[in-house]
Amino acid sequence: MYELELRGLPVERQKAVPISYKGRRLATDLRVDLLVADCVVIECKAVNGNNPVFEAQTLTYLRLLGLRLGLVINFGQRLVKDGITRVVNGL
Repeated sequence: MYELELRGLPVERQKAVPISYKGRRLATDLRVDLLVADCVVIECKAVNGNNPVFEAQTLTYLRLLGLRLGLVINFGQRLVKDGITRVVNGL
């Protein structure tokens, strides 16, 4: 978050995302790790392996927020660049 802010990007941390099911809002909101410039969702993880659930979770956030691009960043990989997965909604 700090690095993004240093580059002049607005970042929201732990942004609440309301969930509704069949027209009824659920009591507990989801929480997006980072929302950058109101257009990119970043989901941060720190585990040894990559799990497809992380991408599904990010895609759910994108759909609920009406956004198109998300990143799953897994800091548990030896190199951070190997732990970055791009997730897109509707492309």
